Amino acid sequence: MPVTSELNRVSAIVLRFMRTPLLLLIAVYGIGVTGMALMPGQDAAGNPGRMNLFHAFYFFTYTATTTGFGEIPNQFSDAQRLWATVCLFLGVVAWLYAIGSIIRLAGHPEFLKAMAERRFSRSVRRIAQPFFIVCGFGDTGSLLARGLSDYYCAAAVIDIDTERIKALGLRDYNVNMPGLCADASVPKHLLGAGVQLPNCEAVVALTSNDATNLKIAVMARSLNPQIRIICRFTDQRLREHLDTLGDVIAVDPFEIFAQRLSTALRVHLLYIWEEWLFGATDVDWTKPVQPPKGKWIICGYGRMGQAVQKAMGAKDVPTVIIEPAASDEETDLSRIQGRAGNSTLQKAGIKDAVGIVVGTDSDEDNLGILLGSRALNPEAFLVVRQNHHENELAFNAANANLIMQPSLVTARRIFLTLVAPEIRAFVEYLRNEGRILIPELADLTQRTFGSKPADVWRVEMTGSGNAVIDLKERGIKVTFRDLLRHPGDRNNGLSLLALVLQRDGKMIMLPDSSRELQTGDSILFCGTEKARRILSSTLENPYTLYYLHTGEDEPRSWFAQWLTHRRLDAQKR
Repeated sequence: MPVTSELNRVSAIVLRFMRTPLLLLIAVYGIGVTGMALMPGQDAAGNPGRMNLFHAFYFFTYTATTTGFGEIPNQFSDAQRLWATVCLFLGVVAWLYAIGSIIRLAGHPEFLKAMAERRFSRSVRRIAQPFFIVCGFGDTGSLLARGLSDYYCAAAVIDIDTERIKALGLRDYNVNMPGLCADASVPKHLLGAGVQLPNCEAVVALTSNDATNLKIAVMARSLNPQIRIICRFTDQRLREHLDTLGDVIAVDPFEIFAQRLSTALRVHLLYIWEEWLFGATDVDWTKPVQPPKGKWIICGYGRMGQAVQKAMGAKDVPTVIIEPAASDEETDLSRIQGRAGNSTLQKAGIKDAVGIVVGTDSDEDNLGILLGSRALNPEAFLVVRQNHHENELAFNAANANLIMQPSLVTARRIFLTLVAPEIRAFVEYLRNEGRILIPELADLTQRTFGSKPADVWRVEMTGSGNAVIDLKERGIKVTFRDLLRHPGDRNNGLSLLALVLQRDGKMIMLPDSSRELQTGDSILFCGTEKARRILSSTLENPYTLYYLHTGEDEPRSWFAQWLTHRRLDAQKR
């Protein structure tokens, strides 16, 4: 949806809506001016004459607007005065009709929509930095936009709900976040959002309908085959269609949570470390979440219940499912039909259950089941699903051991995928061959950061003005240890960890501090906001980096450099 096409659309709507008023004004002006020029009059000397067309047009112009400047250029004859009276009424009626049409046009839905699309397209094209397209501004989209804003990443937002777009305009974001009320699956709206612009890095489909998300992915891939696409997806039946589009990242919040719960059951330190990395602010390293092992009851066998049961079944954790609807599937799963009330919970064996997962799509039902389960078994580990963000206070007051918010889980995962794509490979490394490093990593993280949250960002060792490259060209080998030092005292370190080093297409996890940096390296760091600013400043100042590497201040002026060389020469002699 280029700006020129939207301008043409606005012009077409204006011309179509104002066609009759314009034709009426032209007709009234033509009749009035022609009639005034033909009416017999007199000149300044009293001789018979007629008014020329210019004077007739000038007189009719101010007469039609009810502004009186007198009879000019000469006194009128009775015939001219009669025609001037007719012109006055004709002009006033025509202008009233035209002005009324303009007012109606200003409130016409199609005109307002076209103007909004044009303003949106122009705002997107004014974004100079890399940006993302966020399709859907519900709970997940709102959380994602806030996270991107905190990282000063711009985004273009499309949502079909007018109230959500109005709410977007009231947010105090750090960067420009233009919004459009429209169907994001329509190609022209994706074009208006800049899907083909070179600085558009990804399209994120976050609507509540999986079919719509699939359509957005298809349209975006057709319009830009190279763009990254991330979809919120929960319907496994449509996943096969998504896989045909190529490199599309499908984010299933229930699958992610089930995997995280399985991680907490097996390696609780990894679970708490991931929680800290993904932005949780209530991480307590002294009391890690550690679900007990034993029989679990799953209330609700929908999307969340199926994902949790599959993850637990893979680890041979026994489960009992409570589901209101009967199932025709013949499986070896323990099922109890009925609502999760006291009788069904007791029938499921809640007394000897170590944990309960409440995962229906109703927040009221989930809270009710949670309270009933606690009354029957106060020692059980309680996991509950919170569907709507506005119910957060009620769920926090219920004091469940784990609260699963699909919108928050999705937003966190997508956010890290956008700003740090390497994080997925790093987490997979820790879950598999790097599991032995988890205790050491958790201890290092706790000593480095304590309870402070951390940001995740990438640093590229490329381009001009990079201090590492400047020193390397002078034959000075810079290591990770130099970057992790504090410029105020090089014996102290920054609250900073190097997670992934990407070099020559290979990923090196948790690179050693003695490893030398090279041109073209891409490094994934995690650290505090203060450490991020200090590191950015260090990488822009070769003098600071030289001090961190050698412990000496490099002379900056010509005289100081000459004096230093003289002193070194004297020492050599």
